[in-house]
Amino acid sequence: MTRDPDADPDADLAPAAPGLPSATGSRRMAWAAMPHGLTARIERLLGSPVAAAVSQPGGFSEGLAARVRLANGRRAFVKAASSSTAPAVADFHRREIAVSRRLPPEAPAPRLLDAYDDGTWVVLVFEEIPGHLPAQPWRPDELDRVIAAVTDMATALTPSPVEAAILSKPRLGGWPALAEDTAARAKVERLSPWAARHFDELAALEANASLDGDTLLHGDLYPFNVMLTADRVFVVDWPHAWVGLRHCDLVTLLSSASLSGVDPQPIAESHPLIRALDRVHVDSVLAAHAGFLLRSAASAGPGTDGNIVAMMTALGLASLRWLGRRL
Repeated sequence: MTRDPDADPDADLAPAAPGLPSATGSRRMAWAAMPHGLTARIERLLGSPVAAAVSQPGGFSEGLAARVRLANGRRAFVKAASSSTAPAVADFHRREIAVSRRLPPEAPAPRLLDAYDDGTWVVLVFEEIPGHLPAQPWRPDELDRVIAAVTDMATALTPSPVEAAILSKPRLGGWPALAEDTAARAKVERLSPWAARHFDELAALEANASLDGDTLLHGDLYPFNVMLTADRVFVVDWPHAWVGLRHCDLVTLLSSASLSGVDPQPIAESHPLIRALDRVHVDSVLAAHAGFLLRSAASAGPGTDGNIVAMMTALGLASLRWLGRRL
């Protein structure tokens, strides 16, 4: 019997990778490479000289991302970026300062201790989370912990404690833009012949997506933005937060879990944030999510960090796999 490729997008996609690609950008700065005047200013914020600093894996932002141990024995996590060399990242940091200052104590996010912005350099100082990134491929126990935390987070952040005016727009959508970009569309169609055959359907799902809600969403909920301690789950890096329907973060997380060989569908069918929804609400988020990621990856310029392109591609294709099975 001939297999019908329209029945399963995996027929036209390479097998899912065993976990995420490398989850760290390649343009991090070491503490020792930072301008001396800036490190002195950060030490004044911290209230003590920095005795040791270790750059951290996870995430893709340019600039500094380091755990620091101070001469007085305290510890902290410091992020910094320059508007001169990484203007987009600096703007993300500014937005993250505004969001972090408004998150309630019950939000599973590290506490912002201080911040600094001189118009060029933007610095955030957070409490240190003595934890680790979730293992990739996912371990079932860690995935269960993170899903539970995301569920509680949706309740804690409804209604949104942050006014929408200071937030970003959701990083969703890309199929109509791909229709107008011949070169980028051709790249996506080579990656996914299934998407090429269903392009109009994907664009229609995105166009009809209903995203209006009153929950503060993280907007970038992937394993590299999660930290696990012995008894808590922390969600870090909030510059892409937006206000919408409470299931959207969970859909993003579950789509990435499929890269570890996890079938998201049984989890979605039994989860309280999703099980009662009309299925089109999930399908449209998956379509818009894949569209954003694949359009961003396919249209990236030659100077773009290759790790980011690989990550976006893998996550976008993972969303298409799940969506294709649902459709």
